[in-house]
Amino acid sequence: MFVSSASRTALIVCCLIVVYRSALGITAYAADFGDVPVKAQPQLMREPLSIESKNGKHQFSIEIAKTPREQEVGEMFRPDLPADRGMLFVWPYAQQSDMWMENTLASLDIIFIGADRHIQSIIENTVPGSLAHLSSHGPVLATLELQGGITGKLGISVGDVVSVPSLVQKKS
Repeated sequence: MFVSSASRTALIVCCLIVVYRSALGITAYAADFGDVPVKAQPQLMREPLSIESKNGKHQFSIEIAKTPREQEVGEMFRPDLPADRGMLFVWPYAQQSDMWMENTLASLDIIFIGADRHIQSIIENTVPGSLAHLSSHGPVLATLELQGGITGKLGISVGDVVSVPSLVQKKS
């Protein structure tokens, strides 16, 4: 079987990531090292999500990335993310979450949600296509991706409360 140089490199990188993350004990990552994603995934199941901040309640319609493959592909290859949309990654239990922007075409705000449903940290205006690790720097129950810059525009900040059915049903 012929394996292209690019495929071989991708496989080696995936293996190195698995070894690196295993050595660090990192388990909350979106990975299913089958086929390398090459296109956007279809729209996923949606739920309403609200964030209660000092200046009011902000409503979003978010996709729920449940399976390892849905989490791996995430927002990859989508040209934009509307201001009222997003994607939620719910982890099996509260743990460190590391994300990256590989093949992601639009800037995102990444929100890390603690087991108490409060925002633990926010990374604003991520760089599309970046391979830099974007870390929660501590255990979180979920990770939310919103349009880049929307948290600053709406005044969403650390400590705000997130409400979404997937987290209400989730045990910490």
